[in-house]
Amino acid sequence: MNMDNSQKYTIYLNNVKENWIVDRTRKEWYEFNRDTSTKNIYRSNLIWLIASWNWKNVSKGQLSKKKVICSIYHIDETKFDENETKNFYIRDNYVDEYHVISLKTKEQIKKLTDKKVTSIPYWVNTNLWFQILDKEKLFKKYNFNDNEFLIGSFQRDSEGSNVELPKLSKGPDRFIKIVKELSRDIKNVHIVLTGRKRNYIINELEKENIKFSYFEMADFSTINELYNCLNLYIVSSRYEGGPQAILECGVTKTPIISTDVGVASEILAPESIFTMENFKNAQPNVEFAYLNSMKYEMNNTFQLFHEMFERLYEN
Repeated sequence: MNMDNSQKYTIYLNNVKENWIVDRTRKEWYEFNRDTSTKNIYRSNLIWLIASWNWKNVSKGQLSKKKVICSIYHIDETKFDENETKNFYIRDNYVDEYHVISLKTKEQIKKLTDKKVTSIPYWVNTNLWFQILDKEKLFKKYNFNDNEFLIGSFQRDSEGSNVELPKLSKGPDRFIKIVKELSRDIKNVHIVLTGRKRNYIINELEKENIKFSYFEMADFSTINELYNCLNLYIVSSRYEGGPQAILECGVTKTPIISTDVGVASEILAPESIFTMENFKNAQPNVEFAYLNSMKYEMNNTFQLFHEMFERLYEN
């Protein structure tokens, strides 16, 4: 994406290398915004702490000299202890503005600091995520049967290095409860999983004798095809920044229901958002989610980010 020649800022994004959404986001930013970006912090006049938890690996001298914007994805209040609070305020000394990807997180950050907080969801790359109409071809490729009800969950759900321990913020225990209930009412439920460290859910599905397929190291092309096979995608999290799956489901026209986390209430229809007491009543609204997700198509969203960075640089 080429910016106007009047653009004066040059931005550096800190690195994390965790094979997570932030790595992909950072890579896409550099790929499509070369005119305003640098991988050399000394050539920058803005620093974007896109991986805020890794901020201590950034030169304090550079943080002190330059305008700094810091992305916070969500705050798990069950883990925001004294040490987390202390770390937030030490980092806050270097931060000029915060970026969040949901209005929910914005409200959390505003309780902690009086610095400006801007909410912009991350872009959805429609070169990677798009609707595929030939479902029959996909079903043959992945050995799915057309009489199955395919439910998807594409994330990591184990805590830390203990792959058997559920990451409760992601709600894998809730996911199991939901699919157990649904499998009593819907014939031929088949769970489709991607992502690393799905041990907890796999163990629970095996206990319940619920059919599943696991694509551990699926690339983006495979995940896009799997989205297009699904009858339903479920977000059962307790805390989230996005998740990006909501936007990906939106642009691929994958039916989705979600707990009221992250961007869910900004993208999904009210009837698509559930609690654990009423999840059976939740209804996907594919067109509603598609229209809202397309607002954050890549070029549109890049422009919102550029406006945020330019404003910060000029103030």
